[in-house]
Parts: sequence; C-alpha cells; structure tokens
Amino acid sequence: MSEVVTITGIATGGEGVGHLADGRAVFVPRSAPGERVRLRAGSLKLHRKFGRGEVGEVVAPGAARVTPPCPHYTQDRCGGCQLQHLSYDTQLAAKRAIVGDALRRIGKLDVADPEIVEAIEESRYGAKISMVVAGRSDSKGFPIGRRRTVGLHPYDRPGSVFPLVDCHITDLRLMALWRELRQHLSLFPERMSRLTLQLDRDGRRHVIVESAGEPWLRAPKLRAAVPDGERVVCWWQPEGGAARVVAGPEAGFPATAFEQANPEMGRIAQRWAVEQLGDVHGRMVWDLYGGIGDTAGLLAERGAQVVSVDADERAIAWARQQPNLAPVRFIAGRAEDVLPSLPVPEVVVLNPPRAGLHWDVTLRLTAAPVPRVAYLSCDPATLARDLHRLSVNYHLTAVRAFDLFPQTAHVETVAVLEAA
Repeated sequence: MSEVVTITGIATGGEGVGHLADGRAVFVPRSAPGERVRLRAGSLKLHRKFGRGEVGEVVAPGAARVTPPCPHYTQDRCGGCQLQHLSYDTQLAAKRAIVGDALRRIGKLDVADPEIVEAIEESRYGAKISMVVAGRSDSKGFPIGRRRTVGLHPYDRPGSVFPLVDCHITDLRLMALWRELRQHLSLFPERMSRLTLQLDRDGRRHVIVESAGEPWLRAPKLRAAVPDGERVVCWWQPEGGAARVVAGPEAGFPATAFEQANPEMGRIAQRWAVEQLGDVHGRMVWDLYGGIGDTAGLLAERGAQVVSVDADERAIAWARQQPNLAPVRFIAGRAEDVLPSLPVPEVVVLNPPRAGLHWDVTLRLTAAPVPRVAYLSCDPATLARDLHRLSVNYHLTAVRAFDLFPQTAHVETVAVLEAA
C-alpha cells in the first residue's frame, strides 16, 4: 500500500510539501495545501533527510485545488507552470510564504511573510516564450532520424519535449505568431536548438533562433510568409555567439536585452521600489544591473543624478537613444568591474540576475555603506543570501512581493535597506 501524505504547504519550486510517517519531509508536485494524497506506487525516492513522490490518488481534496485551464498542464505535464492546479488566492499565499521562509531561514531576518501585489492579469501576460527543439530536418525540411518537435519539457521528464499548441500564460499576439510559424518549420535552420518569441514595447514581434552550423539563411522567406510580417524581426544566435538580426529592421528595441516577462507588473514593482527611496532630488544614484533603463528613468524623473550600469551593450545602446533618458549616464560593463570608477553614491538600486549580487558588489556596499538601497530580486533564495551578507551594515526597512508570474512558482521581491 502506498503512503498517504497530508500536504501542508508549497515549497520554493512549487511542489507540495508534507511529511512521511518517519518524519521526513516529502515533496509532491501538483499537490495542494490541505489535501491528503496517496503517493503513486513506486514513485517515492528517499534521501537522507527528505523524499520525493508523485500523486497517485487524491484521497481527500482540499479547497485550494482547481481545474487547470491549460490542456498542456495535465495532458503533457508541462513544466512551464507549477501552480495552475491551485486557486489564485492560494498561489498568492504560497508565494508570500516562499519569500518569508527564505528571508527567515537563509537571511536570518526576523520578518513576517511580506505583502504581495497581485497580478493585473492571471493569464496571457507573458511577453516572451522560449521553446526547445527535439529532432532536426534537412535543408528541404524533411525529418532526419525523427520528426522535429518544438515545444516545452514535461516537468517529470526534462529530457523530453512535447509539441506546443498554445501557452495560456503567453500574450495572444505571440501565440498567433506561433500558429503561423508552426506551418513553416522547414524554413528554420536544420540544427535549430531553441526558438524564442518576444513582444517588444513597440508591438513588434521577434523570432530568435539558436542553432549550430550555417546562419539562418531562410529568415527573409519566413518573414514574408507570416501575416503582418513587416512587424516581425528575425534574429539568429549561433552556439556560443551573440544574436544578430537576419531579417527585418535592425533599429528599435533590442529583443536580446533583458525585459521582464510581465513588463506591466515589472514597472509596478520598479515604481514601488523608487517610491520607498524617498526624496532623491539632486542625489547621486547608482542603478546597477539597470538593463534598458526603466528604473533609471523613474529616478531621473524625480531629479536624481543617475549612473546606470549593465553588461548588455545592446540594452545600453538603446537606452542612450531614448529622449526621456537623456539625463542618465549609461555605462556598458559588468557592475563589479566598473564600481571603482563611479562617483560616490547616496542611493543604490540593485536588480541583479537570478544568481544575485557579485561578491565584489557586496563588498563595496558593506565597506562603504550607502544611506539607502533598493534591491529588486527574482529569486527569494539569493535575495535572502545577499541580505544576510549586507546585514552587517544595513537593516531591512521594507519588503514587498509582486506576482509577476501567475500560475508559476516564481515571484519578484523588492527589499529596501538603510545603513545601520
């Protein structure tokens, strides 16, 4: 008889968590808080301090479980979302708990679970989707070995790929483009390994192909074959190289620059962060990992003297061309490399990638404390780690979570610090 487990919460990756009879924690994907599940026979994998299993039967359903709206979620066990089987209120509560747990357990901070700002839209918010490719075709589009499949990974079989028909968290304009592209897979490179679709803030749609071998020579034909192709830009990125435009206008928004998957909610988080910094008029502000300059623009509007740093040269080049960002000084380079050349700041805004702050940035901020710091993070664990490192000279004054990624376990968090 398989073990029956009571699910008490949602863990960081979106899995339900309960306890086995021997007291070990057990993580169970697609389970819901408050329900009792029987683990599928043979699915339980035991480790020294925890286990992992699969739902075999929901013995006692919980009020949090709902019917997932996307067929891929159940039929293909899509790994792109983790929480579609939960009501939206339950998703929000889970994300608050994930952030709070990380801050207490990793950050050693005495804080409650933070408030969370719910998403404007629970679906169709995504301005970007990245798909993987299994199999390949020859130059005439005929399969080599096996049929080429473009789609996503099942959560429990990361080495497999199922063909994507529709992604319910992705903007309809990108899904309309995907419906057209699926009919022209023979026009893509033979050795394509990844296909990314992105919607920019000017309404143009970008098709970014990663492949080995020859450049994407048939991109102009693809662009001509899809409706409204004049607003489609095709990019080719060789393995280990930089992406470049191969069909369509090169001027305009750089699709390879970092942009939030949910730009509207991202701007709400940025505004809140800037508001918490108080009066920045006339103050020197560092905007580190600043991307295309959205936060820098908000700071400049408030009269700050802003230096914005990002390693992406395309993002910096685009930002320098924007009239509203003219007062901002943009520097292309890694934050940890350019810090010694920057003027002494009174305020710092941090928006690092998922890996968190480079150690040299942390050392600079602790060696010479800055009066106020705002830290925007997409990973509660690395945020908590960095806040713990900074706690030698700073104390946390405000923290708030933002649901930029409904239906998934991801969450954005903004933490505000003051020098101790």
